[in-house]
Amino acid sequence: MRAIWKGAVSFGLVNVPVRLFSATENHDVQFRQVHEKDGGRIKYQRVCSIDGEEVPYADIAKGYEAADGQMVVLTDEDLKSLPTRSTKEISIEKFVPSEQIDPLLFDKSYYLEPDKTGLKPYVLLRDALEKADRMALVTVSVRTRMTLAVLRVRDGVIVLQTLLWADEVRAPEFESLSEETHATAKELAMASSLVDSLSGDYEPEEFEDDYAEAVTQLVATKIEGGDITETPEAKGEETEVVDLLAALQRSVDKAKAARTGGSSDESGSSADGPAKKTASKTAAKSASKSTAKATTKKTAASKTTAKKSAAKTTTKKTAAKKAS
Repeated sequence: MRAIWKGAVSFGLVNVPVRLFSATENHDVQFRQVHEKDGGRIKYQRVCSIDGEEVPYADIAKGYEAADGQMVVLTDEDLKSLPTRSTKEISIEKFVPSEQIDPLLFDKSYYLEPDKTGLKPYVLLRDALEKADRMALVTVSVRTRMTLAVLRVRDGVIVLQTLLWADEVRAPEFESLSEETHATAKELAMASSLVDSLSGDYEPEEFEDDYAEAVTQLVATKIEGGDITETPEAKGEETEVVDLLAALQRSVDKAKAARTGGSSDESGSSADGPAKKTASKTAAKSASKSTAKATTKKTAASKTTAKKSAAKTTTKKTAAKKAS
């Protein structure tokens, strides 16, 4: 199991470092909604009820519907102003008799495991709860909202069980049970006899989910008999990441085309395809070579002219000296 929360139980002046683990898991049979013809999964789109347009996830906000039907849209700033708690403390408020906690209030169950440094105070709290036959009423913030919970002991481990708020439990208002109707003494005696005949201890292993077992067996039989649907690969499932990569590739191709003086189309390829790219590169190389050769010739010609001019100047100077 993986811990989903780390914190400490505040027990008077004692803190017990603990880790929180989900105590239950759902083994309910899960079916997928599929197209009967080809086995493709049914997908749902986020569509606005007013304009009928599909709404990107980034444009979806939180709305609160008032009692009169008016919708109030809450912004991120509004949500930040709400009271939240992110403390890592399970604060024991009081110890209450176990019979005062109606099982109807129980919500989710978690195991508490102590850190090595908190083993001694953990055992002390566990043994004290068992001896007193009480539950510790606590407040805890597993995510952001503070909630009520109780600590109780099960198989030598402290269990944290979150509680529903009092107004989350419905009142059983049934008109058929409003009258003062009770069983007769004879009916009650017969019912008591039936209860006695069916009395026993709860043994969890005596019961199993026969529906889940039957579904598993049915699926296995169909697979063995080849009675399966070959589902083709779904179409048009490009994600935002793929779109982003495609956009980046187009940007790179356009930048390359701009450097070589070419153009690019929507797909990021050169307008005339790879052949034009190769021809452009070849032409560029040839032009570079021709320019280099021309520059070399001009340089050589300049040097030759300079040498001839220097020789003529020297000859003239020598003739002038002889004449004088």
